[in-house]
Amino acid sequence: MLDKKYNAREKEEKWLKYWLDEEVYKFERNDKEVYSIDTPPPTVSGNIHIGHIFSYSQTEMIARYKRLRGYNVFYPFGFDDNGLPSERLVEKKIKKRAHQIGREEFNKLCYEITSEYEEEFKDLFNKLGVSTDWNLAYKTISPESIKISQESFLDLANKNHVYKAESPALWCTECLTTFAQAELETNNFDSSFNHIKFSTKEGDNFVIATTRPELLPAIVSVFINPEDEKNAHLIGKTAVIPVVDVEVPILADDKVEKDKGSGIVMCCTFGDQTDIEWWNKYKLPLKHIISPYGKIKDEVPVYGGLKISDARVKILEDLDKGGFLVKTEPINHEVQTHERCGKPVEYTIMDQWFIDVINHKEDFLKIGSEINWHPTYMKSRYDDWVNSLAWDWCISRQRYFGVPFPVWYCDKCDEVIYAKSEELPVNPLVDKPSIKECPKCGHDSFRAEEDVMDTWATSSVTPLINMRYKEKENYEDILKPMSLRTNASDIIRTWDFYTIVKSFYHFNERPWRDVMISGFVMAGKGEKISKSKNNAASDPFKIIEQYSADAVRYWAASGRLGTDISYSEETLLRGKKLINKLYNASKLVELHLENYKDKQFDDFEFFDKWILSKYTEMEKAYLKYLDNYEIGLALNTLEKFFWNFCDNYLEIVKHRLYRPEEFGEKETFSAKKTVYYLLYKLLQNFSIYLPFVTEEIFKGIYNTNKSIHTSLIEKSPYNFNVIKEGDMLLEIISIVRGSKTNHNVSLKTEVSKLSLDLSDDLNQFLKEGLNDFKATLFIKELDINIINKDFEVKDIILDLE
Repeated sequence: MLDKKYNAREKEEKWLKYWLDEEVYKFERNDKEVYSIDTPPPTVSGNIHIGHIFSYSQTEMIARYKRLRGYNVFYPFGFDDNGLPSERLVEKKIKKRAHQIGREEFNKLCYEITSEYEEEFKDLFNKLGVSTDWNLAYKTISPESIKISQESFLDLANKNHVYKAESPALWCTECLTTFAQAELETNNFDSSFNHIKFSTKEGDNFVIATTRPELLPAIVSVFINPEDEKNAHLIGKTAVIPVVDVEVPILADDKVEKDKGSGIVMCCTFGDQTDIEWWNKYKLPLKHIISPYGKIKDEVPVYGGLKISDARVKILEDLDKGGFLVKTEPINHEVQTHERCGKPVEYTIMDQWFIDVINHKEDFLKIGSEINWHPTYMKSRYDDWVNSLAWDWCISRQRYFGVPFPVWYCDKCDEVIYAKSEELPVNPLVDKPSIKECPKCGHDSFRAEEDVMDTWATSSVTPLINMRYKEKENYEDILKPMSLRTNASDIIRTWDFYTIVKSFYHFNERPWRDVMISGFVMAGKGEKISKSKNNAASDPFKIIEQYSADAVRYWAASGRLGTDISYSEETLLRGKKLINKLYNASKLVELHLENYKDKQFDDFEFFDKWILSKYTEMEKAYLKYLDNYEIGLALNTLEKFFWNFCDNYLEIVKHRLYRPEEFGEKETFSAKKTVYYLLYKLLQNFSIYLPFVTEEIFKGIYNTNKSIHTSLIEKSPYNFNVIKEGDMLLEIISIVRGSKTNHNVSLKTEVSKLSLDLSDDLNQFLKEGLNDFKATLFIKELDINIINKDFEVKDIILDLE
């Protein structure tokens, strides 16, 4: 029996404990078809915000829906605790940088502190009602995950898809590590466009405009488009670089834009990707002048030791003094930055491990085409990214807290020594290779690889972690491919792409059948809540406490797939209103189901047939939307039906329920059967959005030992072809009710006489529902005239005395 009033906080604690104690969501192998979800492990950065609730709730609703459709749902949860955000979190907490306390001690602190924050994440997702099996949970830097990441690396090495090379790489002077092309962002900065006068040994003068004069000491050539008639006469001559007083060749390349600036550009090592391309193409010398810490290297004359920004100022001063600075224009322009910290990107030359992606772009496009993208337009973002790839995937990172490469090097000949599969996981800084001497030169001394893997190199193997790749007890037979990958659009180019790369190289197949892409929660115009510095009002724990988990889930479900959503208290309040209405409507139904015994019955009254048919129509659209991951559209469809059920059908049928002696036993049973069935169905439908209140109502009314979340949705069999006629009769009811409202009288006010013009067909249907019709409107006398159109309300005479 339901309580008089629904207490969300009390009931949510009650049912969360029940689900955990009873292991309602536990995954076990059985004969059901498996539906598996590759859930994005949240980054353990200490910053829990409402954005986590939005995307993870939508994923979780699909898990609940698939259970109701009879699937054996494999829904694990992970924590991405390996990477720069976790290191930053720890450094912030201990108020020291990693290199100040040493690798071993720092890694120990990382394990301890990230574990604390993971418990906070777990608490949040439990409070939200996330229906995961926590027995399947994983960490991206646990021994199990390290082993699988290292297995993946060795497999790719054996297949010649990874290589090590000294090569230009993107470098962050703030995070002190290399990073991949996918981690680039573009931001706008104020700067200056500086027009600098150059000369040639042969006596010519020309101008180059640049935003980076501090790279003059790194210039190795000057380029001109060979079709540039204005400047082509300079090609082949020798340029003299002002201030630094060095000479470089003037070369021709058609990549130079003739109409940009003076049409002449300098090539430095390195300012951008074009510099790297020309350096490789023309075998140019290397002048690497920027240190890992963002300063000009000490060995550079005059400017050595200066920060990049200070060197820029100093060189401009020297150019001006020497008469080389023609003019300076203030500009605001786009600059490539590291997405983790927003610092402008630099380049370095280092020995790095790379995964070959450039040579297999067509394969990755083909795999992408074999995946169903939801929404479909998100596939173009994936395709655009693959087509834009300019570099192989650099997976070396100069950090501490990450997955070690299972690699050593011969101290004498530098031969790469790979760990054996059976030795994994290994830490080469601690563990020794199993071989005693180098297979190439016979030397017996080895040094460890000190870099760790890019965090995406681990995150990209979440399907392998889930399937327990190469373990004796594994799920490889049921998780290749997985059913669904869910994530936001910003990591299509990283998590989705890299996982496809790994799946293609390991198995030559797609990693998942479907991809579901969510939008973001916006704090303001163009600003994601995760990036906002003023999101205290969006603390998810406080919001759940204030509005309830079900109301928060309702807000999260309100957004359309792939589109951004704003944090909205109005939507949260609408969710609370829906929860209260569902509970109160259920109490009304419960009141009339005392001693009710369900049985087979088909002889329904007209308005029962109408609402049952309306439900079948709604359910068809509801299921179709959810099959296409349109959670918000499914909720909107369901909610419209529910309010029609409450505001119209229950108002019509309540007279039969309250006064059975006036309507007859069969007519009353028809009403009870209808509300019993529809409430059950509505609770199932709402349970994916509002799991707590629906469980409370389900257990209270249907007296069952099982959870509503393990019940099965069976498609409604009712379709009596009376929707059109029922809708027209409802419209007449609304018109008469409206007349009462306009006269400021109670809806229970009697109608002395109602005159209607009806078609013969509609009149026949009215006869079937006449008792309900008259009882609903309190009609004394009904006058009907048969016409050739559907209906017209001719006259309403109210008893106003």
